[in-house]
Amino acid sequence: MPDEILPAASLRCVFVYGTLRRGGSNDITRLRPAPRFLGTAQVAGVLYHLGAYPGMALGGPLWVQGEVYAIEPALETVLDEIEDLGANPSDEYVKRDIVVDVGGRAVSCLVYEINPRYVVSAPRIPEGDWLKAPRSGTL
Repeated sequence: MPDEILPAASLRCVFVYGTLRRGGSNDITRLRPAPRFLGTAQVAGVLYHLGAYPGMALGGPLWVQGEVYAIEPALETVLDEIEDLGANPSDEYVKRDIVVDVGGRAVSCLVYEINPRYVVSAPRIPEGDWLKAPRSGTL
């Protein structure tokens, strides 16, 4: 059950939509320092199948399913490493700040958006839910 209290000002929130979701290969709940689950959410965007993981492009008429967690700065550093985030425009992911509706509350979150050059020929995940996507690569 999500915590009812909003995160403290020193904590940041993250919207996770792929392998970082509960049950995913990089399940955020197994990472330290432990995140605090705030609830499920959906974000306007397109989810792409990149083999062992997805990438999301923000915007458009479709929705991507995910989870929102309050995290400490040390966990954000761990997430940056998992996402292989760097400072170059050619990096696979870009960190963005967005506002997500979590149970009727507007929550500012960071999200890792895929660089468009990595999804030119990638298949879309029409349901927008990585946990329900086929893993065989046949969509």
